[in-house]
Amino acid sequence: MGRRAPEFRALGAEVLAVGVTATFSQTAFAASLGIDVPLLSDWDRTVCAAYGVRYDVWKGHTGVAKRSVFVIDRDRTVRYRWVTDDALVLPDLDEVVRAVAGLPAGAG
Repeated sequence: MGRRAPEFRALGAEVLAVGVTATFSQTAFAASLGIDVPLLSDWDRTVCAAYGVRYDVWKGHTGVAKRSVFVIDRDRTVRYRWVTDDALVLPDLDEVVRAVAGLPAGAG
């Protein structure tokens, strides 16, 4: 997603990533991969629970977030949702781009 952030920005969208890891871990992760999108910490797991993407238990770990993508418009309406239980499966980013491009003008 980070590599295609310029494409999303050109469509008027902002790209954010949310993880259940600590901020310092995310900073090191972003630096090691050259990620230039904001990485937000959901340390207390409230965001992943609110969006319905929190595992109760995954490979012995509690409260881990599922790999997921959301397109949320300016009115905070979820316009697109993709979630997988298999952390090895990646989203179809072309599909996400189409979802963003399909937002009404000014909604992205």
